Amino acid sequence: MAARINYSVQNTLCLLNPFNYSINAKTTHFKTGINFSKNLIFPRKLKSPMFCTCATSNNDLQSSEPAETFVLTTPLYYVNAPPHMGSAYTTIAADAIARFQRLLGKKVIFVTGTDEHGEKIAASAAAAGSTPSDHCDVISQAYRTLWKDLEITYDKFIRTTDPKHEGIVKEFYSRVLAKGDIYRADYEGLYCVNCEEYKDEKELLDNNCCPTHLKPCIERKEDNYFFALSKYQKQLEENLTRNPKFVQPPFRLNEVQSWIKSGLKDFSISRASVDWGIPVPNNNKQTIYVWFDALLGYISALSAENEQPDLQTAVSSGWPASLHLIGKDILRFHAVYWPAMLMSAGLDLPKNVFGHGFLTKDGMKMGKSLGNTLEPNELVHNFGSDAVRYFFLREVEFGSDGDYSEERFINIVNAHLANTIGNLLNRTLGLLKKNCQSTLVVDSAVAAEGNALKDTVEKLVEKARIHYENLSLSSACEAVLEIGNAGNAYMDENAPWTLFKQGGAASEAAAKDLVIILEAMRIVAIALSPVAPSFCWRIYEQLGYSKDHFNTVTWSGTKWGGLKGGQVMAQPKPVFARIENKTELEDEAATKKPVKSKQKKPQAQVAAEA
Repeated sequence: MAARINYSVQNTLCLLNPFNYSINAKTTHFKTGINFSKNLIFPRKLKSPMFCTCATSNNDLQSSEPAETFVLTTPLYYVNAPPHMGSAYTTIAADAIARFQRLLGKKVIFVTGTDEHGEKIAASAAAAGSTPSDHCDVISQAYRTLWKDLEITYDKFIRTTDPKHEGIVKEFYSRVLAKGDIYRADYEGLYCVNCEEYKDEKELLDNNCCPTHLKPCIERKEDNYFFALSKYQKQLEENLTRNPKFVQPPFRLNEVQSWIKSGLKDFSISRASVDWGIPVPNNNKQTIYVWFDALLGYISALSAENEQPDLQTAVSSGWPASLHLIGKDILRFHAVYWPAMLMSAGLDLPKNVFGHGFLTKDGMKMGKSLGNTLEPNELVHNFGSDAVRYFFLREVEFGSDGDYSEERFINIVNAHLANTIGNLLNRTLGLLKKNCQSTLVVDSAVAAEGNALKDTVEKLVEKARIHYENLSLSSACEAVLEIGNAGNAYMDENAPWTLFKQGGAASEAAAKDLVIILEAMRIVAIALSPVAPSFCWRIYEQLGYSKDHFNTVTWSGTKWGGLKGGQVMAQPKPVFARIENKTELEDEAATKKPVKSKQKKPQAQVAAEA
């Protein structure tokens, strides 16, 4: 029966591309041990997979209209210390969103970078025996290196020490000054050095401790320049009423509305005691407040590399941003201060500000200032970028707080990537190799006619798309995982390994079942690629596709029917190696031989945030 199926396959191959095939009168022997009779049609070479490079699903219709632009930003990360998992989490999420938007065919401008001015930077450099400039170079490069290891596909990386950024900050400052929204005054209050912000006593803990950094704020009096924030209270209120989706998730909007309604105070936008910063125009004795400086990085990043710094040119290159992705601790700066600054300068507001939750450790936010960070470089080194990206995006409901534990990390990644998806692909390809020479016997569209799994996959793909668009990244992962669960259930229910043994029509049905499951895996590879790109490329490669094809695929490729009869799959091999739990390995070793030396104390598990 296997010979009859393969006879059909070879004729299909011939019809697909007759120039690559010829009549071979000799009996051909394959490594599987199956002997084919004379006068069958065979491909000249079957030593390697036939890689499909067609891209009809990617560009079925070429539109003459320019692609819609989608600009998203992460915060510009403060370089007082190397990157931690909290910074990585924001950037991983932003990258998944950027990748999804590219799949939709949009022109994405993904902005990230480093915030390199301020009192904390100068202090950190001095403590390390370095200059602020050298310190910034080292830490900024550490971010770039980590982003590469995490497969972050940013388009713009801005440093606030870049000359083009300084020029745009000064121009923006002068524009707001000309509007009459900057004035000089004395200010005295409680100042948190770590927040780089004056605090109201009512928001502080005992002993005037900052609620975020848990360190006492210091009394400070300065002669500063102030921004007239109070002038824009009504406009800010009207903006939120007119555009309630300006701040997401909805419960963050409630926080912002509460801040504004409680009454806005003008805030200081210069520092007389800080040397490491951009000088205030016409007053070199003061530097521009680090937040007033850093927020403008979202605009200065849009200017071309060798372009003369110009505010209007930068704005015309992509502003306003479609999405500011931030941690909830800097929501006030992005949802209150920044919009007011833009109103003053006569510029459009960003379309959306999304404040996600914290990754916590021992119930507290992870942060460099608190000294309780989870080292992302170690996680990537130990488990790989796909595992790190998938765990944090799948296990943390985006917008809420979340926790990390190594045991849960390993269990989730093994169950979802190695077992549900990886093992299903591997055993399906194994059966295809054994029974069908790794060749698809029919188009996936034909194989799935009237098939319930096809309907299930189509519904789940649409659900995943909606979740991605709503920034519900965990739910998007869950929808794609359900495709894998459905595929496993289909495999177990139909038991194609048994059908192949029966031969005849049962064997033909089994061959179609494998095509159907592999088509589901192809769709998984596209739909999960924003979250776990390398993992999904390995799936795509196993299905016989080239890297070029994978890199140019779009969301329209999730439409059922991509796999065609005659396509040759790659040799099956695991696409995700199961992660061994160290505790399990130690327990297993302990049962095999008595412990002669003193037992080591169990290592405390690291709890990480989300």
